[in-house]
Amino acid sequence: MAKRQNNRTHKNSPRGPKPGRVAARPTLNEEGAIVKDWGGKLPIALSFPNTYYVGMSSLAFQILYSRFNAEEDVVCERLFWEKGGAAAGKQLLSLENERPADEFDIWAFTISYEMDYFNVVEMLRQANLPPLAADRHASTRWDGTEWPLLIAGGPGITMNPEPMAPFFDVILIGEGEDALPQFLDLCREGLYEDRAALLAALDRLPGFYVPSLRPSNRNHIGFRPVERLWVRELHKHPTHSTLYTPETEFSGMHLMEIARGCGRGCRFCLAGYVYRPPREQPLETLLGWARDAFDRGHKRVGLVSAAVSDHTQIDELATELHRMGASISASSMRMDPISVPLIRVMATGGAQTLTVAPEAGSQRLRNVINKTQTEEQMMRAVSLASELNFPQLKLYFMVGHPTETDDDIQAIVDFTLAAKARFNRRIAINATPFVPKAHTPFQWEAMTDPATIKERQRAINKGLARHGVAVRADSPDWAEVQAVLSRGDRQLAQVLLAIPSGELNVRTFFQTLAKLGLDREHYVGQWQVGDPLPWDIVQSGVSENYFHYELRLAAQDKTGLSCPPDSAGCLTCQACDPDWAFRYGDNANRPLPGARGGAWRAQDWQPWSRLKAEKHQTAFGGVTVAEIPLRSN
Repeated sequence: MAKRQNNRTHKNSPRGPKPGRVAARPTLNEEGAIVKDWGGKLPIALSFPNTYYVGMSSLAFQILYSRFNAEEDVVCERLFWEKGGAAAGKQLLSLENERPADEFDIWAFTISYEMDYFNVVEMLRQANLPPLAADRHASTRWDGTEWPLLIAGGPGITMNPEPMAPFFDVILIGEGEDALPQFLDLCREGLYEDRAALLAALDRLPGFYVPSLRPSNRNHIGFRPVERLWVRELHKHPTHSTLYTPETEFSGMHLMEIARGCGRGCRFCLAGYVYRPPREQPLETLLGWARDAFDRGHKRVGLVSAAVSDHTQIDELATELHRMGASISASSMRMDPISVPLIRVMATGGAQTLTVAPEAGSQRLRNVINKTQTEEQMMRAVSLASELNFPQLKLYFMVGHPTETDDDIQAIVDFTLAAKARFNRRIAINATPFVPKAHTPFQWEAMTDPATIKERQRAINKGLARHGVAVRADSPDWAEVQAVLSRGDRQLAQVLLAIPSGELNVRTFFQTLAKLGLDREHYVGQWQVGDPLPWDIVQSGVSENYFHYELRLAAQDKTGLSCPPDSAGCLTCQACDPDWAFRYGDNANRPLPGARGGAWRAQDWQPWSRLKAEKHQTAFGGVTVAEIPLRSN
């Protein structure tokens, strides 16, 4: 095909702008948007399959936006899903320059949640793109050129890409910071010349899954698992807000990812395995980002991590941010050890809610799920919330855990009432249905049927409503849909395609599943340990034998293993390589006093908790922790 030069697209692109299209800059109520001229640049549509409000609350989405636009020859603009847009025939336009979606040559999707799979299909339909990669490979656009290259990543797809695999040309498995430069270089060279050769080149790289070139069944003769990528030197990458808007959950807040991964090993938690091993941003780096944000007028700081309080210098970070005058929020915290300085700083800064996540009401069930916080530790946090005059306490529980009984449900009620006895303000709880996830010890476990979950949610509400405790209960029916998607295979792509725009509901989903001959129980029921799994194509780093071991411990109501605070000196689960695991050499060289090498059990956190408790008695902002002035009610 003859190549046509056009000064509004990349220098190697054969395409010009679609006839009749005039770009117009919309009014954006935000700070940090990057608007570029398209001349000679590679156009990338960074796509989030949910609303602007949800997408702009994603720090990962912001980081990708900044990273792509840091390249001089790349123009990256944002696309968001809009409810009803596809059904109404509304044109899908980019945010920065209102360019039609089909004018971009690369679509990069970040998918955080399985339920957004439906929105991915809606966006492709809205842009008049053939949704299936095979159909795009067999046809061309209006001007005879190839369709955009579609690549996806993010926690909602990276550990089980199979339900979405037929829609995408490429799926990035794991963390993408180190892989993006090579991806862009290959696209510069081959995107407009030989698409098949480009896909073959990407297929040869670690972390890049090209579904059209790899069978996903591990018994297939051509099976080649894809190695998950993870960033070994997190400090080399800025992980903080680049965009600010009031139209998000974190209105105008400066978000900072202070650490990545969690070594606690909760058996239901995908993030605890997909982001192993835990890594931290250095204290001085974080303080530098905060100072830069302050200089731009952003004094509200949101600390983001799977377990904010597990950062080895969280007390020092909270202390320094307090001295700077920051108002602090935290995404999630552990209570073993509790960070008293962090919670006090949150209180003095006007935080409205302290969140504690017991996940289960009884100690037996917390052992089953490997949630090692004790009731005593969590009640200490509740008492602290009362002492510091937090207006609200939130408690997060899951309903439907493996081995859960009615006694465990009553234990949720009892735990909450015990918390209420210590905290006499507003208490709200969330009773979220358990959904089995790929690459976790519970990946083989059945999901509790929706009728049983509803009955247990009603029992919780009945036991607490008369005490003035607000109970939020997520839908078990939609949770079952999520379970099908989270454990699904490539056949589910046909289900997603068969649901007409604007007609999605639980009944339609399962009717479509049955019409296509797929067994609902297969996806949500118990699976045999050792059988092939849809996500075998992903080599997550954590060995299957490790998951077997953790599952056996769960069956015995026993806690299992976790990573020590600096996640070094251990090869137990196989997520680390030897260079990383033994980077400190002998234990004597480890930076944390009281921490040792090797995997930790629940009791191994006790010395660390005591050490942190002793530090809480030291000076904080020139006074002792107990003397920090509290804001009034």
